Amino acid sequence: MDSSGALVTKPARKRAGAGPSVRERSRNEEPGEGGADEAVAFIAEQVSALRKLADRHKLDVLHYLLGMTKLEADEHLRLRSRRKLS
Repeated sequence: MDSSGALVTKPARKRAGAGPSVRERSRNEEPGEGGADEAVAFIAEQVSALRKLADRHKLDVLHYLLGMTKLEADEHLRLRSRRKLS
């Protein structure tokens, strides 16, 4: 429990068949050591989990801000992959 008495839970684990996460692919590296794209992918993954937690606890402003962060990270990755294809 946190200081307000609310129960804090860990985000649910992904299914085994969902593919390796950025963290699992590089257990010996900290996020960001693989370049900007890996860092953004890691941030997007973590923000998704935090956004679900904010929603579960009815933290509307945090849920919204984390959603905007996820959109920004996804857009960055989309633009980077588009440039690589050109």
